[in-house]
Amino acid sequence: MSLNNNGAETVDAEVWPEGSLEVLSQVEVDQLRSSGEGGLYPLLRRCLLAVVNSGSTTDDTREVLESYKNFDVGFLQKDRGLKLSLTGAPGHAFVDGKMIRGIRENLFAVLRDIVFTRNEIIGDARFDLETGEGTTNAVFHIVRNARLLTLPADVDLVVCWGGHAISRIEYDYTKLVGYELGLRGYNVCTGCGPGAMKGPMKGATIGHAKQRIENGRYIGITEPGIIAAESPNPIVNSLVVMPDMEKRLEAFVRVGHGIVVFPGGVGTAEEVLYLLGVMLHPDNAQMPMPMVLTGPASSEPYFRQIDGFVAASLGPEAQKRYEIIIDDPRAVAKAAQAGLERVREFRQEHGDAYYFNWRLKIDREFQKPFTATHESMAALNINEDLDTHELAANLRRVFSGIVSGNVREDTAAAIDRHGPFEINGSGRIMSLLDNLLAAFVEQRRMKIASADYVPCYRIK
Repeated sequence: MSLNNNGAETVDAEVWPEGSLEVLSQVEVDQLRSSGEGGLYPLLRRCLLAVVNSGSTTDDTREVLESYKNFDVGFLQKDRGLKLSLTGAPGHAFVDGKMIRGIRENLFAVLRDIVFTRNEIIGDARFDLETGEGTTNAVFHIVRNARLLTLPADVDLVVCWGGHAISRIEYDYTKLVGYELGLRGYNVCTGCGPGAMKGPMKGATIGHAKQRIENGRYIGITEPGIIAAESPNPIVNSLVVMPDMEKRLEAFVRVGHGIVVFPGGVGTAEEVLYLLGVMLHPDNAQMPMPMVLTGPASSEPYFRQIDGFVAASLGPEAQKRYEIIIDDPRAVAKAAQAGLERVREFRQEHGDAYYFNWRLKIDREFQKPFTATHESMAALNINEDLDTHELAANLRRVFSGIVSGNVREDTAAAIDRHGPFEINGSGRIMSLLDNLLAAFVEQRRMKIASADYVPCYRIK
């Protein structure tokens, strides 16, 4: 172990796969090594650094990349398969010089998914990513390749959303809810990072242990744009890296059976708006998808602000799609239990699969990848004359752009050069949005790394 130029402990190591990567061809290995056009090395380096940086207390991607700028990855093709050579890896990924097993598993999950997506999905005629059907088919194949779809399947997967930058009181509350879910035999799926993504998993492990459940599933679903700011926590035993945010969100709602939302910030608001927009589509009117918003008593203002924003922008029909339960972990678990039973009955009645929600209608506007630029943010149409689910889609893009400005190094660099994003729309909705975002800033729900958050956006 040694110290790098920033004073951080680093380790050089060679790592064998942990049962999650098939043997690669020479062409695939060359792609991994190449930094040129079609090469995967720059993407893999930042994603692999995020994994071995698990436990970091910063959510500033540029700070992470700068702190470990000498981090390097080599790919060694051996008779036994692919071997990774790591130079300058964060020392906290190792115990007595040996990499923590959960981190090692997640390293090779990243390799598996990025290689599979590049070689089996992108450019393959079976997956027309310009269509809804083709996109959903791609999502299915990625999660199936990651072994998320197991048989026999049951209705038992609770997706937990929430922020990585939450208070200790809020974090402890997420563990209590996870514990109650684990006692009832439910598995947990989150965005894989710290905070409200780690807490429910940690709580569920205790609930599972008490019930002698040895095969508990702790699923983390991420994407390359945010993985460095939300490094996967080692509790995750099934990590999936989706190609972009939209496919990540679709994976959540296709494989999950119910949603629990903890306190967070703009990213959590984005997830809530995504699900509401999907469920407000007329084709989904009868489909159950239970969603509970919950936190300790100190978090109630956060949820009341979101509820007020939803009521004023999307209307009472959107409010009917969730319930708010404050400071009662057991009531949350029982509400999830009742909701999942409705899901089970619905799928039995319609002959639907338990492991993947094919019937759910996701409008194409929720599937198109959105890249946050000054031009794309300014061009968003946010007005009352839109259908409700279309307005939700564009509001979701607003929050997605702000998340990108907060955590993606390339977006942050563009904001440094050209100033904050400008967001335009009807006066009433812009006022609502401005008030909500100002509350997030005041409550320090934007970033961990900055005591004095400078907004990456300007409301017009």
